[in-house]
Amino acid sequence: MLTKNHQEKYSAFYESTHKNEYLDSKVELLVGLSAAMAMNCAPCVRYYLHEAKKANISKGEVSEVLAKVMAVSAGQKRLQFQEVLSNNSISLDDYE
Repeated sequence: MLTKNHQEKYSAFYESTHKNEYLDSKVELLVGLSAAMAMNCAPCVRYYLHEAKKANISKGEVSEVLAKVMAVSAGQKRLQFQEVLSNNSISLDDYE
């Protein structure tokens, strides 16, 4: 899909995100896992889970990442719904 030039530049950028200046490798993997979960990227989630296991990241740590992604997702849906109500002058008090 990408031209060779674009693919090379993308690959270089992607690789640079694994060699962080400020995040240690464990945090980088957990951030990657949470982003993959949030973006619904199954191949990415699989990759980060595999890498997390190799890095001895615990089941509890993975579970807490999942819980955080779930909380943010639920909060986003709640705020999205509130915005629809507000933007359309709809009050749920009008419902039984």
